[in-house]
Amino acid sequence: MKTLVIVTHPDMKNSIVNKRWVEELRKFPDQFHIHQLYQAYPDEKIDVIAEQKLMEQYDKIVFQFPYYWFNAPAMLKKWLDEVLTHGWAYGSKSGYKLEGKKIALAISLGVNEQELNTNGIYKYPLTELIRPFELSFEYVKAHYKPHFAYYDIEYNSSDEWIEKSVPLYLDFLDTL
Repeated sequence: MKTLVIVTHPDMKNSIVNKRWVEELRKFPDQFHIHQLYQAYPDEKIDVIAEQKLMEQYDKIVFQFPYYWFNAPAMLKKWLDEVLTHGWAYGSKSGYKLEGKKIALAISLGVNEQELNTNGIYKYPLTELIRPFELSFEYVKAHYKPHFAYYDIEYNSSDEWIEKSVPLYLDFLDTL
């Protein structure tokens, strides 16, 4: 069964690691369906029904995005607000269309991992900062899986550092 990878990057052309991940995933069209939100909706007018039908086709869904300002890109929040509707994703008469689907996050971060902990400059570990995603997907009865994170992009964007992320990301996807 293919994995749906929903990529939300507002500037994919100038991306370093997210662009590289997408390039790699394209090598395996039988394993991954890549859906880039900013490319699909440059006007940010989301086709809710089409998105819901797309989600219904997959048992494994990964949201891939860069993490900045302690959150995901705005388009992902908009997508969640509009697509995960009452009567489809949740509610007593919804049928919980995402129930049992494996959902995970794949996140790129500019900061160093040590900066995201109780003793670090940002005080909280990433698991705490992304807790709203976990709660949202559990609310719609999806099976929220542990996230994948790749750090230090701001400080180390060398080809070697970016390439090191690729097999790690593929291994993560393989374990879903």
